[in-house]
Amino acid sequence: MNWLTVWANTLIDELSSLRKNNRGTSAVEFAFLAPLFLLMLLGMSAYGIYFGAAHSIQQLAADAARTAIAGLNSGDRQNLVSDFISHNAGAYAFVDPGKIIVIAEDSMVDPNQFVVAIKYDARNLPIWNLLSDLPMPSMTIARKSTIRMGGL
Repeated sequence: MNWLTVWANTLIDELSSLRKNNRGTSAVEFAFLAPLFLLMLLGMSAYGIYFGAAHSIQQLAADAARTAIAGLNSGDRQNLVSDFISHNAGAYAFVDPGKIIVIAEDSMVDPNQFVVAIKYDARNLPIWNLLSDLPMPSMTIARKSTIRMGGL
């Protein structure tokens, strides 16, 4: 046997033993899947925070409208809403009270209804740090709540 044949046989034996060897396959699979998994996890967290903030704004509008029902006239109701927002907005998850704009007024459609509309600037939420190619929601969260005042 010449040295080339010995070397070729040795190489074939090594390659066949590598094919049967499963050590390290988990590390390779992890290296392929970990970045995708982390991207999905961070994306779900960022979108979850955004949806949590949107829900908090809706809940804040509903609670402010329920508070406004105690007012005797439109001015009283507006003061009650302003007071409620200033004292309680910080208690809602993911909401910065300084970024809230509130419009509280009688409904244009029905004089027996009072409307609380809230706009929230959501630019500081972590969702905007994700990939720019992803579909993104609006940077302003706008929610409103209407409540019927007394009577029928």
